[in-house]
Order: sequence, then C-alpha cells, then structure tokens
Amino acid sequence: MPSSIKQLKYFIDYLLVKNDVLSKNIANIGTKNYKREDVVFKNLMNENMNSVLRTTSPKHYGSNSSGFVGGRSFQMVYDSDNDAVSGINNVDIDKEMTELAETTLLYRFTSRKIGNYFRSIQNVIRGGR
Repeated sequence: MPSSIKQLKYFIDYLLVKNDVLSKNIANIGTKNYKREDVVFKNLMNENMNSVLRTTSPKHYGSNSSGFVGGRSFQMVYDSDNDAVSGINNVDIDKEMTELAETTLLYRFTSRKIGNYFRSIQNVIRGGR
C-alpha cells in the first residue's frame, strides 16, 4: 500500500477519535464543571516512556491518556480555559459544532480518496472494464 494511502488511513483514525471527543463535549454541555477535551497528535514516545496509563476499560479516554492510532501518537488533553462559555462549563457549542462539521467533511473527503484508490486498483485487475 502506498505511503499516501497509509497517511490517509492514519488521518481517518484521527478523525474518528476527534469525532468521539467532540460528541462527548457536546453531550456534556450541561454538565457542571466539565472540562472540554481535545485530541493532540505529537511524539509522546520520549515524554511517556515511563508513564503508566490506568483505566478500567481499553475504551476509556482519560485525562492525558495517550495511545497510538495507525502508528501515530495522540494525546487526549483537557482545555485549560476556565471561562464558563456556556454558563456552566468551558464548552462552546458553536465551536464544537463547527469542529464537528469540519471533521465530518474531512472524513467524507478522505474516505472518498481511499475509495477511489481501491476502485482504480479494481479497474486494473478487471482489465479496465
């Protein structure tokens, strides 16, 4: 598989995690003292070499939890902004909905690019038919 397709796959993985985090933020807009979360990609190998992630389930996202998506490291972070934008917590519904729409569009574009690549391979295998 070409490296460009692998990078698109990594990007899809990131967008899926980003979508989950944005959905969680939106769902908690009315939760008092909830801190919005975000996903940050970075090289965590050196920083977290000796750290231990403790969760009760592999599906849990915790504060500053880290993991690997498609070989790329990412980190879940809390937004340190203490302004109660919604009056209850620091979740700005307009910002979250905008980011969710952007993530959705990027997901659709990226999945189409991957689909087109595999369709072209199918055409070659079929002899251009």
